[in-house]
Amino acid sequence: LKRVGPKGPGAQFVEASWDEALDAIARRLNEIRRSEHGPQSILPYSYAGTMGLLQGESIDRRFFHLIGASKLDRTICATAGMMGMRMTVGASIGADAELVPESDLVLLWGTNTLTSNPHLWPKILEAKAKGVPVICIDPIRTRTAEQCDEWIGIRPGTDAALALGMMHVIFAEGLQDDEYLRLHTLGADQLRERVREYPPERVAAICGIPAARIVTLAQQYAKAKAAFVRINYGLQRHGGGAMAVRTIACLPAVVGHWRRPGGGVQLSSSANFQFNRAALHREDLAPANTRTINMSLLGDALTKPDAGVGGPPVTAVVVYNSNPAAIAPDFLRVIEGFKREDLFVVVLEHFRTDTADYADWILPATTQLEHWDIHFSYGHLYASLNKPAIAPVGQALPNTEIFRRLAAAMGVEHDCLRDDDVTLVKQALDSQAVALQGLSFEALEANGWMRLNLPKPYVPFAEGGFRTPSGKCEFYSQRMADMGLDPLPAFTPPHEFPEQVPALAARYPITLISSPAHQFLNSTFVNIGPLQRAAKEPEVALHPRDAERRGLSDGQMVMVVNDRGHFVARAKLREGIREGVAWAPGIWWAKLSPDGRNVNAVTSQKLTDMGGGPTFYDCQVEIRAAD
Repeated sequence: LKRVGPKGPGAQFVEASWDEALDAIARRLNEIRRSEHGPQSILPYSYAGTMGLLQGESIDRRFFHLIGASKLDRTICATAGMMGMRMTVGASIGADAELVPESDLVLLWGTNTLTSNPHLWPKILEAKAKGVPVICIDPIRTRTAEQCDEWIGIRPGTDAALALGMMHVIFAEGLQDDEYLRLHTLGADQLRERVREYPPERVAAICGIPAARIVTLAQQYAKAKAAFVRINYGLQRHGGGAMAVRTIACLPAVVGHWRRPGGGVQLSSSANFQFNRAALHREDLAPANTRTINMSLLGDALTKPDAGVGGPPVTAVVVYNSNPAAIAPDFLRVIEGFKREDLFVVVLEHFRTDTADYADWILPATTQLEHWDIHFSYGHLYASLNKPAIAPVGQALPNTEIFRRLAAAMGVEHDCLRDDDVTLVKQALDSQAVALQGLSFEALEANGWMRLNLPKPYVPFAEGGFRTPSGKCEFYSQRMADMGLDPLPAFTPPHEFPEQVPALAARYPITLISSPAHQFLNSTFVNIGPLQRAAKEPEVALHPRDAERRGLSDGQMVMVVNDRGHFVARAKLREGIREGVAWAPGIWWAKLSPDGRNVNAVTSQKLTDMGGGPTFYDCQVEIRAAD
């Protein structure tokens, strides 16, 4: 599709042939490559709309490296938590979810498992059937919390403080595992001193949880033998998010729960999948000193060429596997950038998303039903092969083929661009990692999926063997000290934590969380009729007492506002949410919203303490009646 007329909602497009589209795109990108700003003014923008290694990070990466485009730091979801795990246990590796039935306590900490991790729930039900307590720690009484034995309604962004308070009680009462600490940890004495600073009374004031419950939770956790702690990415989407994950990840080592099946903490299992990404990406093809742009700073990258990300202005964006006009923080800055008449935009898509409305060209991409791919997981230990179930619909092509053809149209030549998709699968599997031994294309093609070559039961740190430089669980991190960060676990407040910014909090006293609606997967599926009708319309949930203070009623249209912008939604009054907190489930497409905006009109481009991640849930707002 070729745009004719203005950019934005209601944009008009006409059909074109592949040859016409590729010739026009190739001509424009080559002009930009040869312009005064050079190839780094071209920016690829992609994430996890397609999570496979082929359609997400193979020929596309090779193509952009070969033309010298800017690199993209793909931070929009998980980098803060990954850094937190890396600094403590060495990698995004944790307890095996399949062993939850062997646990004797389950803490679902910052995770709405029934919505965002449903394949884990049957394992939790097995544990519950054995009488294992299941506790949900979350600012919102989610669908998951409703099914748990207890809901602990923590203040957003204070999870590290709760973990520190638990460790204070554990050490004070002598409930720690001294042998595990001696053999398999680094900095236990320093940690013991640090947690003295976090007695239950102080933690209660930070977290909004009664001090007595902090004590009993710590005792309950320490007296268990194999507690399973499932954390998720919501709790790392604030200014101290990496430290929050790092601090929680210390808990199993303090009490020795890593020793036993079912014990430990899991954020992700992704680092177990040591596919040969170097062979897929071909980073060696990129010119030296190519700049990298953090995708969470897209608004600045498109609107502040000098003060924003540095280097030449971005004059072309190629979007695939993402919908940045809906999902990127600081919505108004992002839209301001996409509206630029001098910005050339190409979008690979299935649907007319918010981002597609700003495209010069829309290229039809295949869905998962129509192409080859290979998938890893971040919740279990199985790799899977994605075989096309049907032929591509209409004129659609896989991302891999689109970038092959675009390279040819631009005159970009390299043998690696001619690798077909089956060859790419085999290259991904060409790894010396022990976990991938036995995984071959033929075996995956025959079965569809295979468990990684890991022990059964998989208890990764029963005898230590952490992936850190010391080989131990690092309570004290020299790497963090070298980065100028606190080397010990601590409570790092959110950027907009009310006690830290009292003037801001006086104007905007409500902390806004915007995790996905149950019907959607971030911005995916928002345009699907039955799911859209089930979600009904954008809404914002708040506690009845917060509504009463503002003269708001259930079902009223309200405006959520701060200095960055505002959006309109339907108010829903819920007892199952902390006072001072609001929840706007997302991520609605702006053009399907009442005022043409979504929740990201109020989120910021501030980044996390490590990993350069976004801070979507670090957001103070006020809520008032809509005009």
